[in-house]
Amino acid sequence: QVQLVESGGGLVQAGGSLRLSCAASGIPFSITDMGWWRQAPGKQREFVASITSGGHTSYLYSVKGRFTISRDNTENTVYLQMNSLKPDDTAVYYCTTGGATWGRGTQVTVSS
Repeated sequence: QVQLVESGGGLVQAGGSLRLSCAASGIPFSITDMGWWRQAPGKQREFVASITSGGHTSYLYSVKGRFTISRDNTENTVYLQMNSLKPDDTAVYYCTTGGATWGRGTQVTVSS
């Protein structure tokens, strides 16, 4: 079955960095568009970044220049490098296959 497993979340001070990973199985990963979304307490889930099978990337305006999405088709893994983190980035981060399948999420907490 399709499975997405996120890792790499944690507690970091403002200005710090984290690298999230999402390991995928059960899908033809190299031809699947992948994305990261996040949900903060009391807020709706929002799009953060996406990467197509061809490597084209898109970002939420507020993370442009700070976050980088990438993929390794040999490892069936998609990454989200997050730099210059802000308290507003605090959320549960989810990996998704274009909205069809979701992981369980990984908590990111940024302290001020």
